[in-house]
Amino acid sequence: MAQFPHLVNTTRNGESLAMSLFATNEQELLPTDGSAKFYEWVLGDSDPHVVMQELLESVPWASQTITMFGKQYVEPRRTAWFGDDGASYTYSGITMTPRAWTPVLHSLRNICEERSNSSFNSVLLNLYRDGKDKMGWHADNEPELGTEPVIASLSLGATRKFRFRHRTTKEIVECDLPTGSLVVMSGLSQKCWVHEVPQQKRVTSPRINLTFRKIKN
Repeated sequence: MAQFPHLVNTTRNGESLAMSLFATNEQELLPTDGSAKFYEWVLGDSDPHVVMQELLESVPWASQTITMFGKQYVEPRRTAWFGDDGASYTYSGITMTPRAWTPVLHSLRNICEERSNSSFNSVLLNLYRDGKDKMGWHADNEPELGTEPVIASLSLGATRKFRFRHRTTKEIVECDLPTGSLVVMSGLSQKCWVHEVPQQKRVTSPRINLTFRKIKN
């Protein structure tokens, strides 16, 4: 696989540090308290444009109304939930019942399971229509995911920024997620860190993010 620089920024106590990393088979993004392994390309010979177009056309995207701090908001993106029977998922006051796996989602799950050495029974798909859509600071720490879940986050489409912030030190790790890339979060990453996809108003094309998980009933 060709190697080229990948920019990661870290900030600790107001001081910034820029590191130019090279795209090797696996890169660790988090300096401590958990793991977030980055893979520049995981789709093999697949055309990411074809995969993304199939998802755009076949997935029943919907805007969810969530509850945060006692108030209701329409999520600034569109979502869908697929998985095994019984793999329902509850977050921010909504419960999502899984739709049956499609062939393309089944294939993408196999890729993520192989890279992460984990098994998944569900996937949350997020459609960011352009740079105005976003995901605020949060952790994937719902009870049905277990205490130290493995989350495999696959990106398709527009490159978007992805940020981690340590809950205690406030250190920030920032990276760009290009199409076909994968981040596998595990260990204490959901307990000690929060993460976000910030707005980037100059981005005009869509991005699909698939986060594969294992629901523990």
